[in-house]
Amino acid sequence: MISVANQKGGVGKTTTTVNIAAALAMHGQRVLVVDLDPQGNASTALGVERDNQTRSIYHCLVEDEEMSKLAQPVPDIPNLWCAPATIDLAGAEIELVSLVAREARLKRAFAAYDTSELDYILVDCPPSLGLLTVNAMVACDEIMIPIQCEYYALEGLGQLLRNVELVQSHLNPGLDISTIVLTMYDGRTRLSQQVADEVRSHFGEVVLNTVVPRSVRVSEAPSYGQSVMTYDPSSTGASAYGDSAREIAHRLPTTTGR
Repeated sequence: MISVANQKGGVGKTTTTVNIAAALAMHGQRVLVVDLDPQGNASTALGVERDNQTRSIYHCLVEDEEMSKLAQPVPDIPNLWCAPATIDLAGAEIELVSLVAREARLKRAFAAYDTSELDYILVDCPPSLGLLTVNAMVACDEIMIPIQCEYYALEGLGQLLRNVELVQSHLNPGLDISTIVLTMYDGRTRLSQQVADEVRSHFGEVVLNTVVPRSVRVSEAPSYGQSVMTYDPSSTGASAYGDSAREIAHRLPTTTGR
């Protein structure tokens, strides 16, 4: 189980979640994406239908709905499912405060779910460090952090790392920052290379060798309810996410309920 987190917006967090999940599924892995962001962008990008009647991850966290009842198959990509988010999730931060074991609601939901049918679970966190993100960190074994190759790339990252340490100390000692993905790389600029070098010097081998370039096709794909893997499989963005997924599959053993 991998939570994809970075409280800084616009770093390609949801894009990375969706496209790595799609790439893994297209290579035969069984993958569940849990959309924990009230904006629901991961659900939209995977073409999952949502309306006022949709049972979403909100009902799982707040009302103990079984995750198996709300996970939907993603159109056109076998082996890929999505537990969608709806706008109801925006109020969940407040509603969770009064619940017992509020930081472990997602972990409890996974415990009641037969994860033996899955190879990977990717949780798309909101761009904040609130209770929803903490729930993801408590429920998951690993964290993947997308970092954009631009100015202020490492801004705010210290706070995320401190939160990870707090969760490790008090709630989930097995939590590990396993993967860092460099996104929005522009090979024409010295800045991108400088940021990539700085991130690699800070984090070492957890940084994927593959960098994800800036790509119009990657940006366009969600508006068609698709990942770039199906929208334009021959694009540089699709190729980069495919390579990233292969790196992740090779470096991290696929264990039941990842």
